[in-house]
Amino acid sequence: MTYVVTENCIACKYTDCVEVCPVDCFYEGENTLVIHPDECIDCGVCEPECPADAIRPDTEPGMDQWVEFNRKYSEMWPVIVTKKDPLPDAEERDGEEGKMEKYFSEAPGEGG
Repeated sequence: MTYVVTENCIACKYTDCVEVCPVDCFYEGENTLVIHPDECIDCGVCEPECPADAIRPDTEPGMDQWVEFNRKYSEMWPVIVTKKDPLPDAEERDGEEGKMEKYFSEAPGEGG
């Protein structure tokens, strides 16, 4: 099992989760985070830290696409280990439908 970041992180990018990760397996895109599925040790400490409820175990139905999404972008983006401010419209975007099509950017974040 692994944990993955799902669509609700897009355009929110809360980073509370990165501070509690014992193995630094979070990677930062311009407007979302991902977890490297091969680095995640399945400890689960990140899941309850996410204000947007965007971190899910891969054992839930429909998570295969998110495992591959997280794998792809964790190999392209820089690691993030420090909490940062969420995106300006995070509260407004939390729970919004269709965020992948509307907002997702492949651009890397700053990391750090």
